[in-house]
Amino acid sequence: MHSVAKQQHQPHDHRMHEGESLKSAAAKRLTTQGEQWTEMRAAVFDALAGFERPASAYDIAEAVSRSEGRRVAANSVYRILDLFVGANLARRVESANAYVANAHPDCLHDCIFLICDSCGQTVHLDDDSLSGGVRQAAKTAGFTAPRPVIEVRGTCGDCDQD
Repeated sequence: MHSVAKQQHQPHDHRMHEGESLKSAAAKRLTTQGEQWTEMRAAVFDALAGFERPASAYDIAEAVSRSEGRRVAANSVYRILDLFVGANLARRVESANAYVANAHPDCLHDCIFLICDSCGQTVHLDDDSLSGGVRQAAKTAGFTAPRPVIEVRGTCGDCDQD
């Protein structure tokens, strides 16, 4: 299960969504960006949001194929996931080539993922001061990093107790 810690440095409305509320927020966000919320996009989003761990495009294609009663190609799912990432509806866990639904699609923050190597649990944190430091270090090195993604692999508290 991925969880999200509240942003600590810039107060704003940081509503978390789940279930139908999440689906409605995602549809609204996509349509306000000039895109259509199609049945296929809704099915892909439902499948993505239904996973408790980051899911690959193949996992999502399989889930959509089962729910739709017809084969859905992973290539089609990849295109939709790319659209979702661009619209802030999903986040990509780079090291796992997998995706998670963004529980607050109206908030733009940098991604900080804590990923358990034992169980796969992924925690998403919002900490603009940490990512701001990364952005500043990149700038010092002559790079522009408008939305850095930080991934920390290790062992979660549950697995560390085993």
